[in-house]
Amino acid sequence: MQPVIQTHNLTRRFGGTVAVDGLTLEVYAGEVFGFLGHNGAGKTTTVRLLNGVLLPSSGSARVLDLDPVKDGPALRRRVGVLPETPSLDERLTARENLRIYADLYGVPADQVPRRIEALLETFELTDRADDLVGGYSKGMKQRLALARALLHEPELLFLDEPTAGLDPMAARRVRGMIARLSRETGRTVFLCTHNLAEAQRLCDRVAVLEHGRLLAVGTPAELAHRLWRGLCLEVELVPATAPTALDLLRRVSQDGEVEWREPVAIVRLPNREAIPDLVTALVEAGVRLYRVTPQEPTLEDVYFALHGGEEVPT
Repeated sequence: MQPVIQTHNLTRRFGGTVAVDGLTLEVYAGEVFGFLGHNGAGKTTTVRLLNGVLLPSSGSARVLDLDPVKDGPALRRRVGVLPETPSLDERLTARENLRIYADLYGVPADQVPRRIEALLETFELTDRADDLVGGYSKGMKQRLALARALLHEPELLFLDEPTAGLDPMAARRVRGMIARLSRETGRTVFLCTHNLAEAQRLCDRVAVLEHGRLLAVGTPAELAHRLWRGLCLEVELVPATAPTALDLLRRVSQDGEVEWREPVAIVRLPNREAIPDLVTALVEAGVRLYRVTPQEPTLEDVYFALHGGEEVPT
């Protein structure tokens, strides 16, 4: 796959503080890449480095085959950025805000009205398009800022907490648009978020940062495989057959232990391939089953395991 972002030992210091510490990673064309970490982990500083807004203390980066240090203006014409705290001119209307940025981005004049109207409709701002932005709610401002980031149809989109301040329905629509941008148009999305459930739904791969250092990168499934051996399985059964079931489950369990939470037994198996044989053995032993549910580790499980199993400061 073609990388659109490449960094090698990218480092940024602020006095004695190392905000980004030797970051080396690749982001590929067309993927939604999650950039996860607590406040102060270095996410926003990394985005600024990748856009040429900050200069690195050492190391290098290439974005869309451009050097952010040397080619910053050219690069920024090809990317869209939704910062964590987007700035909008609250003295202007939504339509006026978008028109100004269309001029700044060099959007062809004959395409400006169509793009503005389409984005206003997508983000449900049409009815308020000619109201001053100063009267908007936080969620409406966030939607307008995202519309602005998409106005020039960028190849690469940097999103910092894109659903912050949105109600559940609006957040769902934004997530759907992010997925479509990648799947249907081939755009690459670099998503900075604290919302681990959102990252699990949207991201092809994720990177986890802690205090500026990269802890891990890969798909959620790959990271889970690195951190845990085996698979937890929930078996819901008729309590009367529990003694037979628990004895059999202990014999096949990876660690010889079974947790019993009536009417559910939880057992660790070496892999998914062991499930069919286990179900067959239980049925042949006369155990009556209601359900058998594999418990895959979530991205939240992975995140906290990488941080030593404890919550990090936020």
